Amino acid sequence: MANSKRETAVIILAAGQGTRMKSPKAKVLHQILGKPMVMYVVETAQKIAGQNVVLVIGSQAEKVRSMVSGNTDVIFAVQEEQLGTGHAVSCALPYLPDNTKEVIILCGDVPLITYKTLMRLIEDHVNAKRDISLLAVELDNPEGYGRILFDENRRLLGIAEEGDASAEQKRIKTINTGIYCVKKAFLLDSLKQVKSENVQGEFYLTDIVEIGYRKGRVAGVMVGDNWEETIGVNTPQDLVQAENFLRNRIRNRP
Repeated sequence: MANSKRETAVIILAAGQGTRMKSPKAKVLHQILGKPMVMYVVETAQKIAGQNVVLVIGSQAEKVRSMVSGNTDVIFAVQEEQLGTGHAVSCALPYLPDNTKEVIILCGDVPLITYKTLMRLIEDHVNAKRDISLLAVELDNPEGYGRILFDENRRLLGIAEEGDASAEQKRIKTINTGIYCVKKAFLLDSLKQVKSENVQGEFYLTDIVEIGYRKGRVAGVMVGDNWEETIGVNTPQDLVQAENFLRNRIRNRP
């Protein structure tokens, strides 16, 4: 089956410093209920892909490597320069097992994503025979997030990042969570075509959506039913919010 652990790999992006945390500690090492946030993502990834988990590290790479390897076994890829999410994924590609068919891309600062939601994404992706699927959520206040764009036939067209979005696009409430399921072959091909022609001067992973659209590849969206599990931790306030959400989740477990 295409979504078996042997044919699925996970890339976790965990190279950023996280300057908005206003802390000397690498962002993904900040703790939620006593555990570094990246470990929540690693443990969920391993439920999906077993040992086929590649963690992209950069800022304070050796501290992150030491902490994670002291708890579990993953494959490490180093992003020497912070040139964007597309570049980070490119750094991980050489470490993917040869037999990988589907690649899940996660963020090390989105610690509350669940196994259940990721399995739904994989199954949706495989059943629809897509080249790329992304996880979206609806937000009343989408400020700061990439907006998902559709054409007149409701085909996935692309993603407009906040800094590059028009006033009309900023009114869109369907946002990209930064979580993807992509065919490995398409990922390899499309990343070669990503350019840094944007406000940040970075290689955006999101550009592979538009590349796929132009090439007529099969792309789609699965809208998650719980936005709380897709929050990114970028500030101390986000960290407190994530802790509160996790406490509520634990409290409400049957």
